[in-house]
Amino acid sequence: MTRALRAVTAVGYGLALRLYRRLPRRARLFAVHHTHPAFTVGAICVVERGDGALLLVRHSYRRSWGFPGGLLKRGEDVAAGARREAMEEVAMEIELLGEPAVVVDPGPRRVDVVFRARPIGDPSGANAHADSPEIVELAWFPPDALPRLQHEAAGALVALARASGRPASVPTAAPTGHEPRPERRDAASP
Repeated sequence: MTRALRAVTAVGYGLALRLYRRLPRRARLFAVHHTHPAFTVGAICVVERGDGALLLVRHSYRRSWGFPGGLLKRGEDVAAGARREAMEEVAMEIELLGEPAVVVDPGPRRVDVVFRARPIGDPSGANAHADSPEIVELAWFPPDALPRLQHEAAGALVALARASGRPASVPTAAPTGHEPRPERRDAASP
């Protein structure tokens, strides 16, 4: 794909995301449910650096923070989909660690396969950047100072903790109402 075609595609995709974000929640669910099978299947990547910090992203259509990930393409291997989503959203090659956990959310008819992962080639994650119009911002957070999480992200952490036998301590909002000061990279960062 040429650079010009990629730029035009990104602009069109960005416009579609802005339109999607403005739809009422019921309209967004209707669109997803009528363009996908009975349950959507996605992959979530909980990327952890050597110092324990977790990579979180803020999507253009959500207010709280989540993990890189998204819906699988029809017939796509779930591990390949997880690696693809990390590359598409944060320009990061990842190594998947251990067995994934699975979260089934019957309300929105969603199944998430949750992988623990670590960066490949850049252990500090310094080169990670928002590489999709979908991602407004990304940041590394210490696990004991997480910002307000999307419910899917909180569920992913709980599922991984249960699968590993570790207790889960997952905040859904910063206790003081103030966001912690993470290492930030916004969409304009290289």
